[in-house]
Amino acid sequence: MDDIQQPAESGARNGSATAMWLRQYLQLPSATTVREFVILFIVTIFLLLFGLVPGFGGDQLGLVGADEPRYAQVAREMLTAHSQACHDVDAKMVPRSLRLEDIRNSFHCIAGGTVTPILYGKPWLEKPALYYWRAMSFFKEFGVSDWTARLPSSSGALALVVLIFLHMRRFRPGGHLDAALITASCVAIVSFARGASTDMQLAAPFCIGMLGWYAWYETGKKFWLFDLYFFGAAATLAKGPVAPFLALAIILLFVGLRREWSVLRRTIWIPGVILYLIMVLPWYIAVQKRNPTFYRLFFLEHNLERFATNRYQHHQPFWYYVAIALVGLMPWTVMAIRAFVDSIEVSIAEWKVRHNPQRYLGHTRAGDAFPEFLVLWALFPIVFFSFSGSKLPGYILPSIPPLTILTADYLNRNRRTGLPQWLIWAHAATCALLIFVLALAPQHMKYETLVPSTQWLLIAATAAIAFGAVVFLTIRRWGIPQVCNVTLLPILAALVFLLGFYGKELDVNYSARPLAREIQQQAPDVKLVATDIKRDMDYGLAFYRNQPMIHYSTDGVPDAEHILVIRASDAADLDHWLSGRVYKPLFLYESQGIEVYRVYANPQASTIQP
Repeated sequence: MDDIQQPAESGARNGSATAMWLRQYLQLPSATTVREFVILFIVTIFLLLFGLVPGFGGDQLGLVGADEPRYAQVAREMLTAHSQACHDVDAKMVPRSLRLEDIRNSFHCIAGGTVTPILYGKPWLEKPALYYWRAMSFFKEFGVSDWTARLPSSSGALALVVLIFLHMRRFRPGGHLDAALITASCVAIVSFARGASTDMQLAAPFCIGMLGWYAWYETGKKFWLFDLYFFGAAATLAKGPVAPFLALAIILLFVGLRREWSVLRRTIWIPGVILYLIMVLPWYIAVQKRNPTFYRLFFLEHNLERFATNRYQHHQPFWYYVAIALVGLMPWTVMAIRAFVDSIEVSIAEWKVRHNPQRYLGHTRAGDAFPEFLVLWALFPIVFFSFSGSKLPGYILPSIPPLTILTADYLNRNRRTGLPQWLIWAHAATCALLIFVLALAPQHMKYETLVPSTQWLLIAATAAIAFGAVVFLTIRRWGIPQVCNVTLLPILAALVFLLGFYGKELDVNYSARPLAREIQQQAPDVKLVATDIKRDMDYGLAFYRNQPMIHYSTDGVPDAEHILVIRASDAADLDHWLSGRVYKPLFLYESQGIEVYRVYANPQASTIQP
């Protein structure tokens, strides 16, 4: 009988061991982890995509500014060239077989249209190709449109938020969800995540790479250096040498202050260096080979000269980036400032302790270096670009995530002690100010006045006070655990208000999309368009009509029938430009002070250009 029971007991033990092994290596996420992922996903998707994609708040706002339509047009023309190259050899990017001819055709398909950025049929060498490649893939998948042109930035921001969550959950549990949500909800991230530009293409991989480097610094595991080199290469393909320069400068400052110079040597990981070079060099070499002026234009003019001079007319005062950072952190500005000051104090105290190592016997390092690393990371881009002769808001986007992480870390460390009363008041007031300003924004857009009507001032003030009171009372009653949750309310409300109810107002006042649609409706048979308007509308019309604009001052007046779009204030110049020509007004685009005319063909021309 014992002989019969023994195998059964042994089997039970084996089954128990197997179950333990499965629990250890195939750990299912806990209910808390699942809940956090669900909250993170729902909130982040809403913040990044509401009012951006059709079917989710609507495709409310067309491309704005000069850069968005210009970058989108480059991606469109590159996709056209790429598709034509693949069609010419009847191949796809993946070879049909391992035959040499199929491999050669697939390589031709990959390289066709993907090396040289093209704008209006000519090389456009201001920026590297990462944004264009990503936009091309979204265009191919979902069609060419303004919202698909913005998906590279939205998806990059989503990856950044998720990886901040995972990194903090691994290394600083407790504040990980707040860190991700604060990052996703600040004005800078929400704004640049909705832009068809290269700024988020640099910031997202750069920040992920920096977090990976610090994970290696803390654990010593080479695996984490993969993040630095892989995402650093992606950032280099997004905006060029500024990515490795910023990373090297921040790391150099950090290890220099800690006097750990051996860290620099150990950071140089040969497999990582090889990976970086494999990712970066092929495109930079190929584009130079096809465009011999690339190195001079890109490195000298669009990097060094852009920093050292005001050649591109983007001059701003020295303190400009401090103001941009404060606005970009809204509504977390006050919390972020308090967290930043606290982290500086912690870093200074920790620096002093390093000079008294007896207090840290048994520790290989003098304490937690994470706050110090984040402070240096946040400060350096702001200080460095403050010396630039050309300043644009997106330059310091890489400084925002370390500040939001510091904010979440500060909240997590003070969960037991709570927040001082003045900080709760100040944070609630900041949320109220955000609501007040954004509630008045549509009135300013509609009536172009700095002082809205009394009715709207009362409405905005009431909404601001209400949201401010909710934020203050909630934090005072339930403490730090509810800070992030209650602060999301005014952010989500403002987003729904602006894009859900007044998205069309934004579109009419800042985008060329409604103007292009109206031109198409009123003159569907006229192809040529001549313009004398501000450059953002000029590039916008070029994208929405998929053709370069004609400019009387440089290209002359075309003999063929065409549409003329001019500023209403320049209508008096029509007799000068169109002497002897027949033309008639089509409509007045009042929201942007633009008049549109139909200019008929020149009867005196011997040959009318098509």
